Amino acid sequence: MAKIRCTTAQAIVRYLSNQFTEVDGERVPLFPGVYGIFGHGNVTCLGEALEAAQDVLPTWRGQNEQSMAFAAVGFAKAMVRRQIMVVTASIGPGTTNLLTAAGVAHTSRLPVLMICGDSFARRIPDPVMQQVEHFNDPTQTVNDAFKAVSRYWDRITWPEQIMSSLPQAVATLLDPGDCGPAFIGVCQDVQEMAYDYPEEFFSPRLHTMPRPRPDRRLLEQAVQLLKTAKRPLIISGGGVRYSQAEATLEAFATEHGIPVVETIAGKGAFTHDHPMHMGPVGILGSTSANELAANADVIIAIGTRLMDFVTGSWTLFDHGAQFIALNAARFDAHKHRSLPLICDAREGIAEMHAALGAWQADAAWLERGRNAFISWNTLIADKQEHTDHGTAPSYAQVIGVVNAQAAAEDYIISAAGGLPGELVKGWRVKNPGTFDCEFGFSCMGYELSAGWGAAMAGNARDVFVMIGDGTYMMMNSDIYSSVLSGHKFILLVCDNGGYAVINRLQNAKGGASFNNLLKDCRVQEPFHVDFVANAQSMGALARKVTRLDELAEAIKWAKGNDRTTVISIETHPYTWTPGDAWWDVGVPEVSARDSVNQARAEHVAGRKHQRAGI
Repeated sequence: MAKIRCTTAQAIVRYLSNQFTEVDGERVPLFPGVYGIFGHGNVTCLGEALEAAQDVLPTWRGQNEQSMAFAAVGFAKAMVRRQIMVVTASIGPGTTNLLTAAGVAHTSRLPVLMICGDSFARRIPDPVMQQVEHFNDPTQTVNDAFKAVSRYWDRITWPEQIMSSLPQAVATLLDPGDCGPAFIGVCQDVQEMAYDYPEEFFSPRLHTMPRPRPDRRLLEQAVQLLKTAKRPLIISGGGVRYSQAEATLEAFATEHGIPVVETIAGKGAFTHDHPMHMGPVGILGSTSANELAANADVIIAIGTRLMDFVTGSWTLFDHGAQFIALNAARFDAHKHRSLPLICDAREGIAEMHAALGAWQADAAWLERGRNAFISWNTLIADKQEHTDHGTAPSYAQVIGVVNAQAAAEDYIISAAGGLPGELVKGWRVKNPGTFDCEFGFSCMGYELSAGWGAAMAGNARDVFVMIGDGTYMMMNSDIYSSVLSGHKFILLVCDNGGYAVINRLQNAKGGASFNNLLKDCRVQEPFHVDFVANAQSMGALARKVTRLDELAEAIKWAKGNDRTTVISIETHPYTWTPGDAWWDVGVPEVSARDSVNQARAEHVAGRKHQRAGI
């Protein structure tokens, strides 16, 4: 057997460079690039290997390890998990900076490969700089922290171990049920070691996404249950998009007359005006979708993990409603006593469609949903109306302007703060697959970096990122990254003077405004950052506007620019779009504030409506 002698680091890079997949019928690299910040734990060996392979596996330097990994997550979502970015960091704080982003990828079932340095396997130099020592366990390093936020985790202590580890990592990244981040720590001295690897280990391999089918007996049970339904409802989750099952679901819902509502991750599988689409469901949902959810008797939950923002902390549904959970992940399919169909979304929907034959739901139920959606659209239009009352515009009004100016193919990103709720409710999707609201981990800072990653995913479209001033202050350095790399996005900064949506929650549960809006913090006086000057200092083009007509003109200008462009606008901190479902959060059992005690009583009453289950 022919051998190739190379270092462990060189072997890792060679292996990754020979993994391929298909996107829209074209053979492309499975790993199209690496986000990397080098330090002493990865620069001399892994860096050396990446430099030699940069023509086939390009490396992009970020400004912060966390934001690089956010960009990788944003890329994976924009590519609907068909291609995967690699992230490399040194050791110690460089690596632990990745933890938050790994949490995002793990929660939202998105693939990212993290390859980081680790302590010396032979331990002779110990303790080395940035090594956290555990006195009772010398094998433990900070890399062990990633076990909680990784789908696959390994530490390489011998060169030959990568021959079993890397294929398992790739299999995890591509598994529709177990998909999520893979972490591999490579000891510094192991990175340098040379080994005679079998040549076939580096043979090019074409990967295809597996599409498991549902169990036939369970499928028959699901079909029989659905045929008894008087008021069936489909909840379309992120798994519909990752399976690229939009067209299959559209045909299923249309021919059987079943209304469709969407989760946060699932928004964008249907266009807003599709006749089967009834709006977003849950705490960030529409009155139309939530009305249907409350009255449905059989619910087909497709590709969703049914988190609390979808279920209204399990107060949204009738206690007698029955669930059919169609999901690639066993864990998700078995939630809340669901009838589990563990399968790929596209294949599962198609087989259920065929098994149902000519069966159709009651047309009056669908008509009820359409009438409720008409009322919801009227409400949204009213909230987005361009009126000037001498106050800062609301989020809803800003979103209405951006939505109107965006082309059908343009891509919108948000993640945390008040904008996710307003966008999920008010953004009218014009083309499937153009909406990214990262709300599984609800991670501030994801948005801007994900804009860089989504821009790297290509496609002839503009990427819009909408954030608040709080998120901008938390993570803005990838404005600079995008300018350096030439991957343009358009950033809308809505300055409402702090963390306004958390202030809203604080007040809603009886609390005083405290430490959220800048005016309620321990500061000498509130000060609004000059976001335009800051963005321009990083090479972006930028403009501040105050009126909605100025915003429309600024967006036209931004779309014509050749680089990342930032638009800043002050927005109202207390105006929100209604439609919310109930949410379970901790409210103090006793308090010196009467408003808190009243909120506690109301909250306890709300908990009585929760549906029991797991």
